Amino acid sequence: MLYLVILDYQSPLSVIDQYIPDHLKYLEKHYQAGHFLLSGRQEPRTGGVIMAQASHQDELMAWLAEDPFIIHEVAKARVIAWVPAMKASKIPSFIAPSAKSISNIISE
Repeated sequence: MLYLVILDYQSPLSVIDQYIPDHLKYLEKHYQAGHFLLSGRQEPRTGGVIMAQASHQDELMAWLAEDPFIIHEVAKARVIAWVPAMKASKIPSFIAPSAKSISNIISE
C-alpha cells in the first residue's frame, strides 16, 4: 500500500533546521530499506511530504515514530492511505502494481 505522509511544522524554521541533519539520516535509512519512494519539503516551507510504501499503516506509524521531527515534537504527521488507479507509463510498475499505465507522449 502507498501512503502520503504530510509533515506539518509545529516550530519556527530556526528550530526545525537544528533537526535537519538527523531527519536526513532517518530518511536515508528508510530509503535504503525500500520504505520511502519520494520526499521533500513543501513550498512555502511549512513542512514536508513523504511517499512511502508499507504492508500496513501500523508499520508506517512505527517508522514515523523514529523521525527526529516527531520525537522532538517539531512536526506532526498526517497519513493518507493511497491506492493509485492510474500512472504515467514511465513510473515503474512495482510502485503502483494495480494502477493502469497511461502513455504520456508529448509532441514537440
